[in-house]
Amino acid sequence: MTYEHPLAYLLGLEGIALLRAFTGEHDRGFVDARLAEIRRLLDDPALAHAGVQVEHVDTVEGYRLWARSYDDPANAAFALDQPVVENIISALPAGTALDAACGTGRYARRLAELGHHVIGVDSSPDMLALARKHLPHTDFRHGDLHRLPVDDAGTDLVVCALALTHVADLTTVLAEFARVLRPGGSVVIADVHPEAVARGSIPALRTCGGQPARLVTHRHLVGDYLRAALPTGLQPRRCEEPRFTNTSRSRPDEPGTLDPWELWPWSLTDLVPEAAEAANAGVPAMLIWHFQLPAR
Repeated sequence: MTYEHPLAYLLGLEGIALLRAFTGEHDRGFVDARLAEIRRLLDDPALAHAGVQVEHVDTVEGYRLWARSYDDPANAAFALDQPVVENIISALPAGTALDAACGTGRYARRLAELGHHVIGVDSSPDMLALARKHLPHTDFRHGDLHRLPVDDAGTDLVVCALALTHVADLTTVLAEFARVLRPGGSVVIADVHPEAVARGSIPALRTCGGQPARLVTHRHLVGDYLRAALPTGLQPRRCEEPRFTNTSRSRPDEPGTLDPWELWPWSLTDLVPEAAEAANAGVPAMLIWHFQLPAR
């Protein structure tokens, strides 16, 4: 269990905004406004005792809770990773493709459309059930990223999206990706950028009893991916860092409203829009890699 307080999030945004002002990005008027806003937040009785205990759940439990709503339009990450991943995989030859941590089959579907024979692997039985419903003729397998149920050199392409922030150590997983690849094969990874994780981009859920919960999430630096990939022989071919086009994080299906913050923490940015804009401006939302094994 951890303790979350809306003031911790709001004052954190104010602090980042003030640091950016300190390094010359904003003027005195901006600084004065931030200090006044901080005083207002600290004096707000509605925020004073709003902290909650939050349970952190593993991926099996977390995606069991999330499975039915995972593909909802409110999942803004899809709009950020798909254009770049699509651009990369569309240029690769068809072969055998592994959708690692396939979830409900979002990329498995596209890989099949591109002519690949697709294998999907996920540790969540609930997500796999939905994937099999969406794509009944695809080879979906229950398994873990650390021990993929795939033969050595059994694939030409590995795609892994929105999963590696849930992994504590990238080393074993990247080694597994390299193991299942044929020479010349590619790995395409898309995940939440470490700068976004540092600003609270962690999946928020509710338990069956209605208590706030978060999926276990780890912040991997950009260099962590390289340090895990290079010893396996994987070579970087491309790295992209898509950014949010709008720093407001209100739910897209309910613009201008504040959801219960413990379910949608990013709605708190609407309380401090100027600070949020300054704290998040130019910050990457996603980190996307294309690695390749050398051809023999």
